[in-house]
Amino acid sequence: MNVVAKPIIRQIKDNREALEFFETVTLPTEGEKAQEIIASFPTVYIHNWQESGDYEVYVGESNDIFKRTKQHYDTATDGDKWQHKLLEKDASLFIIGHEHFNKSLTLDIENRLMHYMMSVERVKHVHNLRDNPQTSYYPIEELEDIFQKIWKGLRKENKELFPTESAIKDSAIYKASPLHKLTREQEKARELIIDKVSKALANGETKQLIFVDGEAGTGKTVLNSSTFYELYCQAEENHNELRCHLLVNHDEQITVYEQIADKLGLTEKYGKVVSKPTTFINNQRKEEPVDVAFVDEAHLLLTQGKQSYRGKNQLKDIIDRARVTVVMFDENQILTTEQFWESQILERYRNKAKSMNNHIVLDKQLRMQADPAMVDWIDSFTKKGIVKKLPETFGGYCIKIFDDPNEMDIEIKKKAEKGTSSLSRVIATYDWAYNPKKKPQERFMKYWEVNIGKWHKPWNRELEAELSRKEKRALNGLSWAEQPQTIGEVGSTFTIQGFDLNYAGVILGPSVKYRDGKVIFDPSESCNDKAVRNRTLSDGTKKKFGETLIQHEVRVLMTRGVNGMFIYACDEQLRAALKNAMN
Repeated sequence: MNVVAKPIIRQIKDNREALEFFETVTLPTEGEKAQEIIASFPTVYIHNWQESGDYEVYVGESNDIFKRTKQHYDTATDGDKWQHKLLEKDASLFIIGHEHFNKSLTLDIENRLMHYMMSVERVKHVHNLRDNPQTSYYPIEELEDIFQKIWKGLRKENKELFPTESAIKDSAIYKASPLHKLTREQEKARELIIDKVSKALANGETKQLIFVDGEAGTGKTVLNSSTFYELYCQAEENHNELRCHLLVNHDEQITVYEQIADKLGLTEKYGKVVSKPTTFINNQRKEEPVDVAFVDEAHLLLTQGKQSYRGKNQLKDIIDRARVTVVMFDENQILTTEQFWESQILERYRNKAKSMNNHIVLDKQLRMQADPAMVDWIDSFTKKGIVKKLPETFGGYCIKIFDDPNEMDIEIKKKAEKGTSSLSRVIATYDWAYNPKKKPQERFMKYWEVNIGKWHKPWNRELEAELSRKEKRALNGLSWAEQPQTIGEVGSTFTIQGFDLNYAGVILGPSVKYRDGKVIFDPSESCNDKAVRNRTLSDGTKKKFGETLIQHEVRVLMTRGVNGMFIYACDEQLRAALKNAMN
């Protein structure tokens, strides 16, 4: 096996004088190999400077680093371009070379660096973000090794600007980033969406619907953000105006998308392009529809009025206000009665998309590092209520069944202490009381808690109130699972839905039972009023959907862990069935 050589990384002051000194004085003193690699091979480079304490960067690649960088300096007098910052700030330039660099490999390294830099907490703006991922070339098999060596080398120069790879990959921004290299399935879907949007806009069509079905972990969010951003890139290249909005009915996901839009420069150029559906509906006139509305987690759209939304169908109201609406949908993640879709109404929209060849299905599991047999086991439990025998091997996935919630909690904490699995948390079905607007009435309870025997732990977001102002500022819009204090809490579906964990410690509360060889979902044991209340259907009748919604809740919890899942079941018979499945 060939050992991949170390990259050459040089950091210099980012100005013309320093560059010329490096080219004419410093470089000639380098070894012959380093001279040749920097002067004659393709290179990747990073301009970086600080703005109000945070970083801004520009990542590029070039066959002639000196000529290219001087071109940047030549345009630095234009105050509207990022290059002007090089004159104002104490900027530095990283020049990266490798003996195996060719055009394709440097493009992939550039793409990966842009993806990583956008995900760094201290980086507030990455000025070039049009990716150009490569497919097959020599030596693509060395990409991972070379990139890891580059990142380690950059970390030696600046740990704030270049944190650990595990910290990058665990961030919510990284996971939702439009700069992921897409699978072939995602690429085909993105091409279809862009083609349909282009034709609809060219022909002046309105109220067009593109419907994407995909279960948890099939890459809907990445497809959504990638297509959204690509449309803006194409519009800018072709000097076309575009009004494109990204909508999601989830507080934590809104924050992630807003941060991405800021780092991409979309907010600065186009204004507020990310919002909740209700905000969009209330502020957008039907007479002036936007060009495209992307709806992530469309299963969270409301189908009944509540609070600030007084309509009856958010999807219809969005379609009325956009020329093209693109929805990402997973009906197995609907959690509340006001989000519940009557089957005939849902099929009406799906069939509308099918009639225009606008229906896309994503079915490849991308989140969990589990083989098909393990995925089938989770499907059988959460969809059919069947506890199958666990497969003999789980692929790269780990599953454990616990007799004691404290023991499981200890194991999750051990995982969270490791840099490679720090995003490990305990999560549970909503079977214990919680009200973020009130304090618990019980005399000796400081927090709303999950209580099982002698073991107890605060529910989601209870510990945040005790943080200092400085600690709260440091959270800086991080999702629940990314916040360090949440290792001391139990999360619910409402805090974890849409996000990944390294390892998920899943507590199946009293609402999940095992009777007569079948998993039972019991609404009478749930504390989630939004799941068990009556729902008035379109024909005026009232109906409860508690069993189905708790079933969905369990599926959300059991599909969060990328590397593994630990389970504790409160119900003795279910715990016995799970342990028997391990034998």
